[in-house]
Amino acid sequence: MPKVISIHSYRGGTGKSNFTANLATTIAQQGHRVGVVDTDIPSPGIHNLFCLEPEQISKSLNTYLWGEAPITDAAYDVSANVGLVDDSKLFLVPASTNADDIARILQEGYDVKLLNDGLRKLVKGLELDYLLIDTHPGLSKETFLSIAISHVLALILRPDKQDYQGTAVTVDVARQLKVRQMLLIINKAHSKLDKTALKQKVEQAYDVPVAGVFPLSEDMAQLASEGVFCLKQASHEISQEFQKVAQQLI
Repeated sequence: MPKVISIHSYRGGTGKSNFTANLATTIAQQGHRVGVVDTDIPSPGIHNLFCLEPEQISKSLNTYLWGEAPITDAAYDVSANVGLVDDSKLFLVPASTNADDIARILQEGYDVKLLNDGLRKLVKGLELDYLLIDTHPGLSKETFLSIAISHVLALILRPDKQDYQGTAVTVDVARQLKVRQMLLIINKAHSKLDKTALKQKVEQAYDVPVAGVFPLSEDMAQLASEGVFCLKQASHEISQEFQKVAQQLI
């Protein structure tokens, strides 16, 4: 049965899109068919990580939401872009980067139920094993939908007081929506923090398991979103941590 995984954070700047791209790629490397949908419509960006240039995007999630094309027509096979081989398949449905498109959808909104239908059609049409949803930060009706239809909700937080408070609100909402499985991801943990103690502290605070603790990394920053980190530096501790998280989901 296909598994839907929403990647969310209460605030921007947590590294959510980078996490989504690397996790999707890590899962695909195991020989799975993986789809990624960028529902961060106001500030799309995950296409950069998959080396998909804006001029290559003729159809997008926006196109589907306006009823101008099936959602499968907006799915791009980015497997070769990131260096996946053999049976591994990775598809991306990007959100439009066109300023007018962003302004239009922010002004007019869209039918949330249509997004739900589109995600189901995407899973079926592309015969996906896993679908990852890169959400818009914060809480909105679109976010609620993504959370509600997911088999797994991965919440990303930094070891920061503002993130702690916002994550508490999100965890409470997810429980009200009866999310089937919830995992926490701690990202950008600086080197002076005891990772084991940090993991225990967060798990006790939210009563939710921590699937991974990722360090604040200059190596990741130097890549500057030009590609997927775990493929470029497979032996790096961050890449190994993605492997651990992926194994918990597969």
